[in-house]
Amino acid sequence: MVTVSVQSAMTLIEAIKGWISGEEAVVPRKLIYPEDKTEQEVEQENKQEFEDSQTSAETAALRELGYPVQVTVTQLTPDGAAVDKLKEGDVIDSVDGVAVTSMPKLLELIQGKPAGTTLKIGYTRAGVKATVELTTKAGDDGVPRIGIGVKSVQPHPFDLKIKLDKIGGPSAGMMFALGIIDKLKPEDLTNGFIVAGTGTIDDEGKVGPIGGVTQKLYGAREAGATVFLTPAANCDEAKTNVPDGLRLVKVSTLDEALAALAALPGGGPLPSC
Repeated sequence: MVTVSVQSAMTLIEAIKGWISGEEAVVPRKLIYPEDKTEQEVEQENKQEFEDSQTSAETAALRELGYPVQVTVTQLTPDGAAVDKLKEGDVIDSVDGVAVTSMPKLLELIQGKPAGTTLKIGYTRAGVKATVELTTKAGDDGVPRIGIGVKSVQPHPFDLKIKLDKIGGPSAGMMFALGIIDKLKPEDLTNGFIVAGTGTIDDEGKVGPIGGVTQKLYGAREAGATVFLTPAANCDEAKTNVPDGLRLVKVSTLDEALAALAALPGGGPLPSC
């Protein structure tokens, strides 16, 4: 995992050195601390993004380890379509035959068709699978709904806790997920290589872009890394200033990152920026 820090005040000479060096970036202060927000507000937002990234990393890693997400009914709207058809505690398995793998996926499947559409909802109740037809209704905002509240649960027989202080933002998500998998699997994911990387991650394991990629490349190389897992969306920027001895591997998903790590010992070609 790599991170960057911010120096909010610098001399003219330091700024010039930063412009010349590929290891630093000199940007207007308002890009980091918008004029309509205090430093404390920005830091709080970064802290929340960091915590959210841990949650998404845990979800994606557990899914990879064989612990699927269960979207469970927590409440029924009195005049909703699901009243007397679904119950609290039901696990929603599918919508029109498409698997429900997360809460965002459920919303996508329900809201992707006009209000008034009849959907086949697959669910599990007390271990028994069943199907019910529900006709969506438009809410006050016009969005199609079936009248349920849900929560995402992912049962697993161990506790997960990530402890890392003084770091903010969402960019450690992918590396958190890989770290969890590495901790819980008997084999060494890196196969002896010193691997660094960065990238956000969502519950489905999709890897997203981050800021400060150039600085992270140099930090990783200085720490001894020879391989850097790079979000595909950051490749154009990353490949313009790569430290000697560092190999960029392009990844778009957690699965791609795992596949790349598994292929390292073979020395063959890998997706590159």
